[in-house]
Amino acid sequence: MIRLIPAIDIIDGRCVRLTRGDYATEKVYADDPAAMARQLEDMGFRSLHVVDLDGARLRHVANLPALERIAQCTGMSIDFGGGITTANDVRRVLAAGARQLTIGSMAVRQPETVAAWIEEFGAESFILGADVREGHISINGWKHDSDCQLMPFLAAYAARGMRHVLCTDITRDGMLQGPATELYASIMREMPGLDLIASGGVGCTADIEALAEAGIPAVVFGKAIYEGRIDLADLMQRFPQ
Repeated sequence: MIRLIPAIDIIDGRCVRLTRGDYATEKVYADDPAAMARQLEDMGFRSLHVVDLDGARLRHVANLPALERIAQCTGMSIDFGGGITTANDVRRVLAAGARQLTIGSMAVRQPETVAAWIEEFGAESFILGADVREGHISINGWKHDSDCQLMPFLAAYAARGMRHVLCTDITRDGMLQGPATELYASIMREMPGLDLIASGGVGCTADIEALAEAGIPAVVFGKAIYEGRIDLADLMQRFPQ
């Protein structure tokens, strides 16, 4: 059964969504991320993907108080990403209530540092963020495309024990025009042991059904919820969590 993971993206302490990672397209959906998280939990979701967009852009964790409030008022399993650059950041985020940390830019820029984190905190504490644009991993809040290609990047971290991967096709993110299902299916064919979380482009229940049929273990989506594109009661009946 595919895991359904709603996303809360935060700028200046508010819930927002971007289109294709462009900060100029910011749209605010709620002023209180904790209240939004409670609503999502009441809908039946058990996991939550939280992105500190300020942190991703500034390269330091900026919205830790929002994470703390979400963790205090819900029982959801939270993964948190954005601006994590030191082992102390890892400790602070875990102490604030996250179960896992999503690591993307640092995994590209400083792989040996991330390897040390894996050794200290355990691979299960991390989700590898693989944000892809034209086959290359994008970093720094999706502002720059690195030289790292997707499959070698995943293989290198799988060799270090990383099993959880969040892969986003940036060109589809926020577009509500369907996810890159074939991309995710090809990853699963190459690396069937991954706990792959698909992200980007989900616009309706049929998109999630297609990912489930392709054998994708989990999906992150947000804008389709906030824009009312998905009948959540029907979705939860089809895919109880």
